[in-house]
Amino acid sequence: MLRIASRNNPRLREASRLVASARDRRKAGKCVLEGEHLVTAYAQRYGAPETIVIAEPYADRPAIAALARRFDDRALVVPEAVFDELAVLPSGVAMLAVVATPSPRASRGGAFCLLLDDVQDPGNVGSMLRSAAAAGASDAWLSKSCAFAWSPKVLRAGMGAHFALDIHEDVDLVEWAGGYRARGGTVVALVRDGGESVFDVALERPLALCVGNEGGGLSPGLVAASSVRATIPMPGATESLNAAAAAAVALFECVRRFRASA
Repeated sequence: MLRIASRNNPRLREASRLVASARDRRKAGKCVLEGEHLVTAYAQRYGAPETIVIAEPYADRPAIAALARRFDDRALVVPEAVFDELAVLPSGVAMLAVVATPSPRASRGGAFCLLLDDVQDPGNVGSMLRSAAAAGASDAWLSKSCAFAWSPKVLRAGMGAHFALDIHEDVDLVEWAGGYRARGGTVVALVRDGGESVFDVALERPLALCVGNEGGGLSPGLVAASSVRATIPMPGATESLNAAAAAAVALFECVRRFRASA
C-alpha cells in the first residue's frame, strides 16, 4: 500500500475526474465502485481493480485490509478528508476503486433475460438489475436512453448485481426482440393495462421480460415486437406500481413458474 497525502497523485486525480464526470467515465471505459462490498464483488469475478483508494481510518478494517494485501500495488491510503472529497456516498464508505467497465460476453440472448426500455431513473435501473440477478437472469439488455448502467447511483442500487449479469447497453430492443423470437424465445411485454394477467400468461424459457420507463411504459414498437402482453393485477386503489417493483413482481413470477415446470 502506498500512503499519500497529496491530491496531485495521478491515480488519485484520475479517480476524482471519473467520479465527477459521466462523460469521462464513458469516454475512458471506466467506472468507480464505492464501498468494500462492490469492490469485493468485482474482484471475485474480474480480478484486480486498476486503483483502490482507502480512507486511512479504515485501512485496518478486516475486509479492506484483505483487499489491500491482495492488491498491494494498486492500493492508495489517503487521509479521510481527501477521501471524502472523492466519494459520492456518505462518510464512512471507507474505500473506492477505479475499474475498467466490464464488457458483456457475446450473446444473442440467454434463457432468461431482462429488457429495459428507456428507464431513466438510476435507482430504478439498479434495483431492476438487482432483482434480475436475484431471479437468476443471465443478461440485461438496455435501450439507448436508459440510465448509464455503470454510473455511481445505478451501481449503488444494484448492490453487486452488475457482476452477476451480462449487461448490454445502447441496444435496439425492437430489433433484438425480433431476433430472439425468431430463435424460439418468448418476449413478454409488461404493460400497465390491457394485458393478460402475469399470473396466468404462459411463462416458459427461453424468455425475455420487457419493462418500460417510469412515465410512458414500453414503446409501441417494442410492445408490437413482443410475443405476449402481461399486466400485474392490482385490486387495490393504487393506479400503478413503481417500475422497479413491477419488474420484481414479474421476474419472480417467472421464477415460480420455471420451478413449477421443472
